[in-house]
Amino acid sequence: MVNSDILISGAGIAGPALAYWLARHGFTPTVVEDAPALRRGGQAVDFRGPTHLTVLERMGLLDELRRIQTGGSPIRFVDEADRTLLHLPDSFAGGDIEVARHDLARLLHEHSAPTTEYILGDSITALTQMPSGVLAEFRRAGPREFHLVIGADGLHSNVRRLALGPEERYVTHLGHHAATWPLPHGTGLAPARGSTAYNTPGRFASVVAGHRDGARPQAYVVFAAPPPGPDRRDPRAHKRRIAEALSGMGWHVPRLLQALPGAPDLYYDAISRVDAPAWSQGRVCLVGDAACGATIGGMGAGTAVVGAYVLAAELARTPDDHRAAFTRYEDRLRAYARRCQAGGDRTGTFLAPATARGIRLRNTLLSRPLLLKAMLAMGRRTTTVALPDLPAGRTSR
Repeated sequence: MVNSDILISGAGIAGPALAYWLARHGFTPTVVEDAPALRRGGQAVDFRGPTHLTVLERMGLLDELRRIQTGGSPIRFVDEADRTLLHLPDSFAGGDIEVARHDLARLLHEHSAPTTEYILGDSITALTQMPSGVLAEFRRAGPREFHLVIGADGLHSNVRRLALGPEERYVTHLGHHAATWPLPHGTGLAPARGSTAYNTPGRFASVVAGHRDGARPQAYVVFAAPPPGPDRRDPRAHKRRIAEALSGMGWHVPRLLQALPGAPDLYYDAISRVDAPAWSQGRVCLVGDAACGATIGGMGAGTAVVGAYVLAAELARTPDDHRAAFTRYEDRLRAYARRCQAGGDRTGTFLAPATARGIRLRNTLLSRPLLLKAMLAMGRRTTTVALPDLPAGRTSR
């Protein structure tokens, strides 16, 4: 097959999903991942609407995901004395199916591993495009040539930087930062399910119940702040910035911050959106957050699995013409992805309104059942897009 050997950067969600579908269509995928092992931790992710569920069903994952789903994540907003101000049901944050991110990543890896070469603990350092392929150089392994390269490596995509230019051209800071870290066992702070949250203007702090172990909760915070500086990859700087941003907050926040210095698995990032004017360049293409990501609230997991399905299907339609396949893939999904991203544009201001009046207004409006029902219905419509059929005669299993 022309263009049969395909290198994918990133073993999160989009990468393994794409590898699975490429192998189904007879391609030979290789996935390279910077981390030495599959990443653990992170927030729960959700799928909502018929498009997401159809792709998961066609992958053979829907029943298993239903078996291990979290059951949803209700959110209870409280005042400093733990009195309830607003309660949002499971369906608000959890969609039709909510699963722990590491469980989803594990399943996608297991599903794709029999037909995919996985290279962990390495990353691409250079890409040289040639008429017949792309020469990829790696930090540890020797150079190899592939027919195509796909960046499925997230918001801060290495492949996008190498092929299209520096991150600053494509990533827009949306005014807030988010972080999550584990709390010690037996803190007594964890709700039975979901999360309990507290606000002051421009700041949000919450305790999230463990999805598998309720005694092992996590802190999850959002706060308004300028774009990150050059220390974006320095965990010690992240912890200092979080502590400074939440300083002086009441409720249980001092106890959350006590667990921060020794937290082994801190996730921290600016809330941002990817605005790439093109999703491909020559023999290199982007999928998932690398192409159209939003840090939180942009339905990234669903967009990743849909994007992987569509990209693989379009490549299978014209395996000898990757440019046409990349164009059809982007034409089909760009407007859809932007609709999904729009939810991420509002996440920071929703969770951490800038003023006390804004906090009260949010709580009052979302206490109205009809408005809440309308918002949930809109979310399902947002995630709907026409899917291509599986091309006949090309599947290998």
